[in-house]
Amino acid sequence: MQPTISIPRHWGYPRFALEQRTNQGIVLGLYCYPTGTKLAEQFGDGWRYALMPNQNSNEILYLQENQIQPLSPQELFTQITAEIEFYQRQITILQQQLSIVTGGFTNG
Repeated sequence: MQPTISIPRHWGYPRFALEQRTNQGIVLGLYCYPTGTKLAEQFGDGWRYALMPNQNSNEILYLQENQIQPLSPQELFTQITAEIEFYQRQITILQQQLSIVTGGFTNG
């Protein structure tokens, strides 16, 4: 079963999705200040996002929707390709370690 999130119709739809990569980082969470609420009156209505700018840090950015820039298709391709290459190197290292532990015998 696919998990779903229900968003009230009068809120409008968020521009960015969970785990989406942006220029500011990866979207970890989102929340809305709906029109007509005290928070919206004080801070402005709309969606806000929690982003992780660096996967090797515990820093979290809290930004409004208009402060976030999506990655271009080329930037997205470059990031994902680099991450795939990183994990492929990690797999190779683990396979070498496993080979040492098993004396060269692996089941696969």
